[in-house]
Amino acid sequence: MDTPQLEIAASVRNVTHRYRDVVALNNVSIDIPANKMIGLIGPDGVGKSTLLGLLAGVRKMQEGEVNVLGGDMGDPRFRTNVAERIAYLPQGLGKNLYPTLSIFENADFFGRLFGQSKEEREWRIADLFQSTDLSPFRDRPAGKLSGGMKQKLGLCCSLIHDPDLLILDEPTTGVDPLARRQFWELIDRIRERRPQMSVLVATAYMDEAEGFDWLMVMNAGEVLDTGTPEEVRQKTRSSTLEEAFIALLPPEAKVGHREPVITPLVSFGGPPAIEAHGLTQRFGAFTAVDHVNFKIEKGEIFGFLGSNGCGKTTTMKMLTGLLEPTEGSALLFGKEMKGGDIDARRKVGFMSQAFSLYTELTVRQNLILHARLFDLPPEQGKARVEELIAKFGLGPVADTLAEDIPLGIRQRLSLAVAVLHEPEVLILDEPTSGVDPVARDGFWELLIKLSREDGVTIFLSTHFMNEAARCDRMSMMHQGRVLAQDKPAELVKQRNAPSLEAAFIGYLEDEAAEAKARVQAETGAQEAPVQAQEEIEFAQHGAEPGKFSWSRVWAFARREAIELRHDSVRLIFAILGPLFLMVVFGYGISLDVENLTYAVLDNDQTVESRAYADSYRGSIYYDERAPIFSDQDLDRRLRNGELRFALDIPAGFQEDVEQGRRPEVALYVDGAVPFRAETTRGYVEATHKAYEANLRRDKGIPAITMPVNIEARALYNQSFESVYAMVPGDIMLLLMLIPSMLTALSVVREKELGSIANFYAAPATKAEFLFGKQLPYICVALIQFVSLVLLAVILFQVPIKGSIPVLLIGGLVFVLASTGFGLLISVFASTQTAAIFAAAIIAILPAVQFSGMFVPSSSLTGGAWGASLIFPSTYFQSISVGTFTKALGIQALWPSLLALAIIALVYFSVSVALLKKQEA
Repeated sequence: MDTPQLEIAASVRNVTHRYRDVVALNNVSIDIPANKMIGLIGPDGVGKSTLLGLLAGVRKMQEGEVNVLGGDMGDPRFRTNVAERIAYLPQGLGKNLYPTLSIFENADFFGRLFGQSKEEREWRIADLFQSTDLSPFRDRPAGKLSGGMKQKLGLCCSLIHDPDLLILDEPTTGVDPLARRQFWELIDRIRERRPQMSVLVATAYMDEAEGFDWLMVMNAGEVLDTGTPEEVRQKTRSSTLEEAFIALLPPEAKVGHREPVITPLVSFGGPPAIEAHGLTQRFGAFTAVDHVNFKIEKGEIFGFLGSNGCGKTTTMKMLTGLLEPTEGSALLFGKEMKGGDIDARRKVGFMSQAFSLYTELTVRQNLILHARLFDLPPEQGKARVEELIAKFGLGPVADTLAEDIPLGIRQRLSLAVAVLHEPEVLILDEPTSGVDPVARDGFWELLIKLSREDGVTIFLSTHFMNEAARCDRMSMMHQGRVLAQDKPAELVKQRNAPSLEAAFIGYLEDEAAEAKARVQAETGAQEAPVQAQEEIEFAQHGAEPGKFSWSRVWAFARREAIELRHDSVRLIFAILGPLFLMVVFGYGISLDVENLTYAVLDNDQTVESRAYADSYRGSIYYDERAPIFSDQDLDRRLRNGELRFALDIPAGFQEDVEQGRRPEVALYVDGAVPFRAETTRGYVEATHKAYEANLRRDKGIPAITMPVNIEARALYNQSFESVYAMVPGDIMLLLMLIPSMLTALSVVREKELGSIANFYAAPATKAEFLFGKQLPYICVALIQFVSLVLLAVILFQVPIKGSIPVLLIGGLVFVLASTGFGLLISVFASTQTAAIFAAAIIAILPAVQFSGMFVPSSSLTGGAWGASLIFPSTYFQSISVGTFTKALGIQALWPSLLALAIIALVYFSVSVALLKKQEA
């Protein structure tokens, strides 16, 4: 469908956005031109992601106005309608992907979400995969892709519906240079085919921004400047965009800044600080690191540059002793590194890419904590902490919580912690990713001092080419192998390349060509020539945005079902878990009181006392043990649990009986379990009455005639076997517990992974998303229901005496309610751990205590009675027991069916109301 050409893709007016006390955007106003490649440049934390989220409609506006593609994004109706024309790729490698789904399944889901036919999806997926070289990997799970491949797949998923505005939030952060170049070449090819598409990109790489049409330079929530890259450089009289960005910063933000100067390396003598000899690491058949060799001298700054997934982090773990090599050895100052060598570990400081310190502690508290962890004496530790605070410029924030300090200062704090114990080797994993140029240069000033003045050997990985160029020497790595190793300038010279990045890409391309040639030589297959896909016009056939669409429901449901199928542990738990628990509960939980252990203390030792004791023998309810010979023996055996009750027959029992007197027999019952004790007393009283009746008959004593005689008859479960009550109750319990726990993870899992952004940006309603999420678990729960009913009938031999259709309808409606309850928990919870615990605890308590499973719900009062009315377990318990045991039908059970339906509808409606369509 043709869309009108716009001069302005988006307009922002007086937009302010805060996260608690932090101002992310400060009264921003700007017009963003259409049909261009627009770049937002600046480090992490300056407001780029917030602004892009507002433009994409995935973030809720607080103050100001945002117009995109000719409409107000504050209008929910317009935002839903325009979602089909916008594509949004959130920040983070593969954030919009589903790790367990294959490459094809991910792309297919997005096509279904936008209402595309099978023919259109297949054409578009083939076209995009061919353009991105993903065709050979279409069946590989997205979670097993390299960073570059994840971003290319994420782009394919975003572009499958031909958007008019493509929003990319730092799509190449953490991606190697070759993958970055391929990514932008793909964007250029797509723009050639669709010149009307506007592309809005946030990036921290200034060299990338050089290729954009128009730039927005941002810092501290404000737009510093706009224009073409050439215009931005000219305004600041800078030769590079990085210099221009620094020049645009306010004076207070660049106080003391200077370009780091790498002084010549002075030899400190002694053995090499780090050596790798044939270092190899295999994980099964996969070789992550393949015979790596290098030597790093003391005080040297050694750069580690490599493609995503090439084995850099694995190599670092082996060098620090965190991972034992499969082959080869790693030496630290001539001594082989071993995992348990604590002394060697103390010589190494490690700084991970992600901030791994304690955000709830202040800067000083973090340093003090690590001083204690490294066993520094209190006075020495305190002095060392103060020294580092001064040396690293942390004084102004020393008593500030780590979560409240800027990213650049966080990196300085991480470095201070890494050198706290004065290590001789410092290993840094992409330490300046996302840090602004001023902070990055300040960070390098610290590294240079550590290297040149303190003789600390620094081994670091980076994707910034200007940082790699500052290293004394560097290694280029790909697929576990070292491609080249030398001084940066020498590597450029050897390749006769214009830059270090071009040299690195050249090495990668040569390696790829050699690998392809090896495969062709081994298989004899020749690569088929790539043919361009013929452009095909497809009719618009998707459902209207904002209106309920079963096709979108099916897209969400199908994807959730595929994820469930790929998660074997969850699937086994879903199918077999209820059956296993049913067997355990059916045999292990019983209200039948049988084989009660007892003993007799016979103080009379006469024929009549023995006859009385004989009246308890031969019954399934009693299990006689050795006689009791004293009061002390009786007390001891009851106390240690050997006996459930004891009979004390008094001396003179026979004489009292013969004289017509009523002798008193003492009954001592173990009352630790009141229910069993009460039942035991009832059994004994009944046996005693039977003995009295026999005695009257044998002695010719007339029975006392009462005005009213009660004859008890059991209408249901005449044999009083608890299996006929427990098994139907177990079905209720398991169908309440397991489906709600499974469904409780459905929405919150996407919140944690970040893929919930796909729903925010899609033209889907909240009801479509939630019902699509719920549908697979309804199907799984119905399978569980049928399996449990068959198990009850076949294994436990509990017949269905009532209406089978009523039981089936009740099971369906109960499953809607139990999965709806899990869905409500999932919408409300913020973490999967909280969701699973909440679902289990909240579901099981009403199902056991308030449903009538053990205590009749009619006997409940107060809050317990209220809880029994609002939880579905109460009503399905009456349906399950009614159809299995009481032979009830629709006439008796329709109120419970209606109540279940109302509860299921309420749960779903509340979930829809609570679910957010935008981030706060």
